Amino acid sequence: MKNIFLALLCIVAFAGHAQDKFNGLDMNMSNLSRLSDAKSRSISPENFTGAKGKGGMADPKTDTARRNAANAWWAAQDLGKGWKVNPYIEIKGGESFTIAEMEGPGAIQHIWMTPTGNWRFSIIRFYWDDEKTPSVEVPIGDFFGMAFNEFAPLNSLAVTVNPGSAFNCYWKMPFRRKCKITVENLAKDPIRLYYQVDYTLTTIGNDEAYFHAQFRRSNPTQGSIHTLVDGIKGKGHYVGTFIAWNVNNNAWWGEGEVKFYMDGDSDFPTINGTGAEDYFCGSYNFENQKTKQYQEYSTAYAGLHQVIRPNGLYLSQQAFGMYRWHILDPIRFEKDLRVTVQDLGWRHDWRYYPQKSDIASVVYWYQTEPHAPFPKLPSKDDLEWVKW
Repeated sequence: MKNIFLALLCIVAFAGHAQDKFNGLDMNMSNLSRLSDAKSRSISPENFTGAKGKGGMADPKTDTARRNAANAWWAAQDLGKGWKVNPYIEIKGGESFTIAEMEGPGAIQHIWMTPTGNWRFSIIRFYWDDEKTPSVEVPIGDFFGMAFNEFAPLNSLAVTVNPGSAFNCYWKMPFRRKCKITVENLAKDPIRLYYQVDYTLTTIGNDEAYFHAQFRRSNPTQGSIHTLVDGIKGKGHYVGTFIAWNVNNNAWWGEGEVKFYMDGDSDFPTINGTGAEDYFCGSYNFENQKTKQYQEYSTAYAGLHQVIRPNGLYLSQQAFGMYRWHILDPIRFEKDLRVTVQDLGWRHDWRYYPQKSDIASVVYWYQTEPHAPFPKLPSKDDLEWVKW
């Protein structure tokens, strides 16, 4: 009996030790001291594969003939290998480039990039585990909360945008077998892209879902409704919304409610908000009571970080960039999800005004694969936010 008891104690101790093994993900100040067998890797134009000990190997003398192999060779010609020979890539008009491809299991933990050109015309796509259709398909600017091709500081947990036009995201993106990221340039002119994808090779738990993001635009809205996302199938949770709202009238525009239809909801949703500014964790028209102007704000989980103000000439319309991250309050669904926002303002006699705004959005969620097909991305002309 004593031997059986000792054996059980050993089993319990071993199980506790196994559960305690840290895979190097979900970092925070409390676990920063913990050791792990995870391996840190990074992909950039100076190391396209992320392979160990293979960074900064471009040669300014011999690699100039190969495209995107030594783009800064002229600046480095006197110094040689290891001296910032290929810090960026160039993507020609109408072409796509695979900026990262990695074998798993592992997870992306941070992405930094700074693209030139029109950010609405550069499309970023993520593919998990050899899937044929992307799980992320979004213009680069909108993916990082910059829909209007104009810098605005954004300081949140999931996304930061720093001077000048430095895009960062910290969404956790696990993959089991493979990850591929591409960027397509829809413009006629080439773009220059500096970037870095920081990831960890480690074990991935069975309960880890895959990251997704989808872009949509209503220009104008039909029936004063913008569909943020529809047709999500599978089990998962909704974690974020970015909206670029271009207003086509001269009064307050954000009275509409955000609605989450989940798991068989038809006419009426399970989660029903009270107004657009409320959903983005603001109130009363986002108004600064002293200045009587819109007040930009950027916080960990929500913000009105960008206000485009008319300049009295070509910039004739107001436009707004807003985000809401459901990091501490994800919207969980078992089978399906649809999300909409009403496009409502006010009439002169305090009746709601059904508007016809130009609304573009990105939604972010995690789910099991396979995912339902995305709607076709709008054409280049239908993507453009026209600005002189």
